[in-house]
Amino acid sequence: MEIKKDMLIGQILAEKPESIGTLMSFGMGCIMCPSSQMESLEEAAMVHGIDPNMLVAALNEDSKEEAEA
Repeated sequence: MEIKKDMLIGQILAEKPESIGTLMSFGMGCIMCPSSQMESLEEAAMVHGIDPNMLVAALNEDSKEEAEA
């Protein structure tokens, strides 16, 4: 699954729980808060002052590495 910035954080975590580590490394420690179920990755990144494109790239790179392992 390719992660896109318009996806809900809750959806990403449900389908790729291994993404938690990457999100946490970007300072998104509130990924388990209720708003994560209704907030897009881009919205959450902006709230935390993170470039959403960099975050998406990192999440997809992690997914690619996981698939190759």
